[in-house]
Amino acid sequence: MFTGIVTDVGRIAAVEQQGDLRVVVSTTYDTSTIDLGASVACSGVCLTVVDKAPGRLSFDVSAESVSRTAAGMWAQGRRLNLERALRLGDELGGHIVTGHVDGVGTIDSMVEEGGSIRVTIAAPRELAPYIAAKGSITVDGVSLTVNSVEDKADAVRFGLNIIPHTAGVTTFADLKPGQAVNLEIDVLARYLQRMEQARATA
Repeated sequence: MFTGIVTDVGRIAAVEQQGDLRVVVSTTYDTSTIDLGASVACSGVCLTVVDKAPGRLSFDVSAESVSRTAAGMWAQGRRLNLERALRLGDELGGHIVTGHVDGVGTIDSMVEEGGSIRVTIAAPRELAPYIAAKGSITVDGVSLTVNSVEDKADAVRFGLNIIPHTAGVTTFADLKPGQAVNLEIDVLARYLQRMEQARATA
């Protein structure tokens, strides 16, 4: 489990195909405090540490994970939002995040609004029931509040405000229109929708 509060921005230092994709990420984390087998969220994807060295963590990314995540995110040089797994007693600053990508969205537009950036994302239509104004969503591993929602025939578009602090401590400074991003819906919304479906068929 994670909170969607990014604690480091890493960079992919090396990528090698070894059956699965072996990805080596440079980080400012003290890797001596991270065990092999530990979970780390990498831009919203929960991955297992399979090797480590000072300032570096290695992960194996399955073909399934590659196929379900944003295009280009596993390329050498790509910056990733990193978060270590939630521990008992940690502050829950964002919302409960599982690190499982529910869909890939596309940055539709980015407009300056005061000191913030208003970002509109087009998401797959099947995610529409789970995205609500003032609800939570995770974008590339970052817990954010949905400001607006617009349902279209082919997609659902939702708006977010990215404050300067968030842009400064995440990869959001790299975002641009047309870019693909990983989306995870609020786990509470997922369960509520499932309960509604079960009630309707009972």
